[in-house]
Amino acid sequence: MDSKINSLLFITSNNNKIVEIQTKVGTQFALKSLADIGFSDEIPEPYETIKENAVAKAKFIHDRFHINCFAEDSGLVVEALNGEPGVYSARYAGEEKNDAANIQKVLQKLNDNQNRKAYFITVIALILNNQLHTFEGRVYGNITAEPIGNSGFGYDPIFQPNGYTETFAQLGLPVKNKISHRAKATELMIEFLKTQA
Repeated sequence: MDSKINSLLFITSNNNKIVEIQTKVGTQFALKSLADIGFSDEIPEPYETIKENAVAKAKFIHDRFHINCFAEDSGLVVEALNGEPGVYSARYAGEEKNDAANIQKVLQKLNDNQNRKAYFITVIALILNNQLHTFEGRVYGNITAEPIGNSGFGYDPIFQPNGYTETFAQLGLPVKNKISHRAKATELMIEFLKTQA
């Protein structure tokens, strides 16, 4: 990888996401967070799709700071809920972005519906040398009847990926970082960055 790409700004204030992606990229490059550049303002996410919001966040910060950066937007898509919570996953139960409340809302709306199919999606928008690139990852699974496990964050306690008998919150970061939506999108970005050497 080109030594000029030794660090990238990850446009997030979510420390869990920083840990996940830094673990994935290892020592290939260092991630900087919004806190590292002293930015704490809210970034607008006005769009109806995850991809549009990821791109909007990346452009917002790039236009202001003129540095190589990437943003990601993720969501849980539940088939029986017509795609909800989707783009509103983080604030599904309210603007306070409470994970437990979001989980309860999904479970309550599903109730005893037998269709528990769902998937997580992540879109990463990378702006490198003033050029925009996007990368998408998905992981398919089912919604459990109740939260299980203490690891992870967000909807991890109720998402059981296909091929596993445990939720993301039970599997832990080492396994999740191999199979998750965010991991898949990050791998695509890393492979792209390697081509820039």
